[in-house]
Amino acid sequence: MTTYTPLPIGPAALAALRDRDDAGRPCRPYTDEEGGAPLRCCLRLSEQGERIALVSYAPLRRWAAETGADPGAYDEQGPLFIHAADCGGPAPAPDAAPDAAWPFARPGALRTARRYGAAGHILGGRVLDLGPDPSAALETALAEAFADPAVALVHLRAAEFGCFLFEVRRP
Repeated sequence: MTTYTPLPIGPAALAALRDRDDAGRPCRPYTDEEGGAPLRCCLRLSEQGERIALVSYAPLRRWAAETGADPGAYDEQGPLFIHAADCGGPAPAPDAAPDAAWPFARPGALRTARRYGAAGHILGGRVLDLGPDPSAALETALAEAFADPAVALVHLRAAEFGCFLFEVRRP
């Protein structure tokens, strides 16, 4: 059981991204011939034949717009995959394995956990080797991050390419 909740990209942001991404480019959907793309709309891997899009996303900018924060130079954008049309978000999985609550968590994967304060400035980060028990590694990293009362949210990213995976806000 997880203590923290990985958040997908919200419906309003997805609707906007399906029109124009955060770099101002029009969305260009395509058919995923292979499958396996990490979808941030529903926090699962794509399946072969699904219609998806690769868009530019600025997660901290969007969070700042909700909260009134000013991330300044910490505002960044990067590529991520979403369904080309509304998918309804993450599907409930009551009988899922323990790590199913942690999207894109697989043994031995490398992740970074970037910590941000209420003003939108980075407060630090940590590289994580998810090891043999990804759930425990993520729970420990998030507990450490939120032990600092100044931390408002944590962004999890793939260490290899820096891709945004999901956000966790203070419980």
